[in-house]
Amino acid sequence: MSGILSPGHLLIILLIVVLIFGTKKLRNIGSDLGGAVNEFKKAMNEGKVEDTAEKTGTTIEGEVTKKTKQ
Repeated sequence: MSGILSPGHLLIILLIVVLIFGTKKLRNIGSDLGGAVNEFKKAMNEGKVEDTAEKTGTTIEGEVTKKTKQ
């Protein structure tokens, strides 16, 4: 026994999954998964943009009203 999942076994499993769920359901699952991955990537890129804005050094204007001892 060379491996638990040989290519032949994977092909049989894929055939059974297609027979059980059908191609339309599998296509919907694939598109939902792809949309979730795209949203995750977009959220990760938005986080990077916010991080770089903090590193550029923006000026905060204000006035000290009370000084505390440290």
